[in-house]
Parts: sequence; C-alpha cells; structure tokens
Amino acid sequence: MTQAARISGILTPNITPVDASGRVDEGKLRGYVDWLIERGVDGLYPNGSTGEFVRFTADERRKIVKIVVDQTRGRVPVLAGAAEANASETIDACNAYGDMGVRAVAIVAPFYYRLSSEGVYAYFREIARAVRVDVTLYNIPLFASPIDVSTVVRLASEFPRIIGIKDSSGDLPNMMRMMAAIRPMRDDFSFLTGWDPSLALMLIAGADGGTNATSGVVPELTRALHRAVLAGKIDDAMRLQYQLIPLFDTMIGLGEFPEGFRAGARSRGWDLGLGRVPVSEDQRQQIAVMQNRIDHLVAGVQAEYISQPSAAAKPAAQPCSPEAIDQIVRRVLAQLNG
Repeated sequence: MTQAARISGILTPNITPVDASGRVDEGKLRGYVDWLIERGVDGLYPNGSTGEFVRFTADERRKIVKIVVDQTRGRVPVLAGAAEANASETIDACNAYGDMGVRAVAIVAPFYYRLSSEGVYAYFREIARAVRVDVTLYNIPLFASPIDVSTVVRLASEFPRIIGIKDSSGDLPNMMRMMAAIRPMRDDFSFLTGWDPSLALMLIAGADGGTNATSGVVPELTRALHRAVLAGKIDDAMRLQYQLIPLFDTMIGLGEFPEGFRAGARSRGWDLGLGRVPVSEDQRQQIAVMQNRIDHLVAGVQAEYISQPSAAAKPAAQPCSPEAIDQIVRRVLAQLNG
C-alpha cells in the first residue's frame, strides 16, 4: 500500500483560463492558483471536467498541469486529470504528470464507447500495472462508462496504486456501499464526491472530501462546509449546503458547461475568458443576463465565509464587494438595453 497521506478535503477542479485568441492564459492561471490556495482550498485538480480537458490538445493538457504544479510549489497536493483517448496514451500522460510532481492522477473510464464492467476493469488494470504514480478512479456516468461498486472493490483489492475514487454520480447509497466494502481492507483509499448538491451528505456519510466546481467560485464556503462536518457541526454544514445549491444550480444550468462557472469566477473578479466551445449571440446574451443573477447569489453568500487576503498577499484579482457587484449589474443591464 501507498504510505502517502489519504487525499482529503476540498480539491478545486479549476477552470482553465484562455486569452482572446483561445490559448491557455498562463498568467491568469498562475494568479488563479494563488488566489484559490490563499482562500484555503485543500488541493487543485487541473484537467477535470470544469477545466474542459477534452477541449484542449494533449500538449496543452501537459502544459496546464506543469503550470499548476509549478505555481503551487508544494503548498497543496495536485490531483491531475490524465484521461486520454486510449490506455497507452493515458499511461504516458500519467507518467508525465507523475514526473512533474503531482500527488496522483484521476482517470475516467473510457468515454464515447460504453464498456461492460469487465471492460472497465481491464482498462484500469492495464493502467495500474504500468504507471509510476498513484491513481484515482473517476466515475462520471453522464459522460463515460460507469464504474460499478464491484469493479471498484476488485481494483482496490488488487492494485495498491489505485488509491481512491472521485464519484460524480451524486448517488449517496452507492458511495456508502463502496465505503463499506473497501474501508476495512484499504484504510488509505480516498472517497471524493464531485457532485456539489450532495457534498454535505457525502461528507456526513464518511466521504473524505470533494472535487467541487463551486469551490472555484466560493472556496471559502466549500471549505467552511467541509470543516463544519469535521467538527461535528452538522446543522451548520447543512445550512451552508443550502446556500451552495442555488448557486450551483444556476451556474451549471447556464449555457454550455462550464460557462456558468466562468460567470461565477467573474463575480469574484476573475475574467478567465470564454471556453473553447463556440457560443451563439443568443447564448452570449443569455450569459450576460444570468451574470446578473450569479453576481447576486455570490454576493449573498454570508460575509463571514468570504475571507479577505492577508496584507502580505498580492493576488492578481480581488474579490468583488457588494458595491462592485452592483456596478457590474448596472453595466450588464446598460449593455442589454443598449
């Protein structure tokens, strides 16, 4: 078994900033990494779904991880998305990221072609035998072949390199079945939830943490929720969960994912550009209209959970005050009326 600490806490699947030409914006990415760490995230997760990994080239994905690892400088662990088109290329990516210094890699089951449970097992077996970095499974049935409980148990029992699972199904009973089956034999195995509306419930049930897109917008809130569960303050955790849900629902429902989370980042002072997928003029107008609602939802998060940077910190962007958000709203409305 691995001797490294179990991955836990809130890891941010960070948005990938792009410039006006659609290229990875290294300066913005480095500043955004610092901003997230300063606000207490427990780890970073480049090349996740929120980072639009499928919309960047293999070389760009390597560049993104290299920048994040370099800028993090060991302050928090990095869990890098390493999924490629086939097992061979995925192994190459895993080892490249391991050599860069990531704590572990996260791999979805094969996407586009749906595989049987045995096919999913064989895919991860081949990877686990060949990599020199720890691996977390990534179960996201909406986009990739599902990883069922029996397959997770089988992989966890046979391959020490497989150290955890990120589950984005939101299926609480399924997560509990996995924990009940694996925890007795693998104390080092991490259980992370990727579905924000069930974050508190998953943590209360025993999950180690989450990789949550909202942590890229309100990292203070997701951190406070996690710490409340750790402290046994379940009422506080549920109150925070109910604050999180409307913001998550609005952001995930806006335009083409993850444009809503880019809008949320703008509410905190971070213009990370548009994503790689083209949007129509109607969609741009919808984004502008919904920016207003997202601004107000972010502003409505209780002030005690929006920490200010220390005097010594010099982030590239500052969190928006309510006054600044009102100015943004007026500007958007003026543009729409114009």
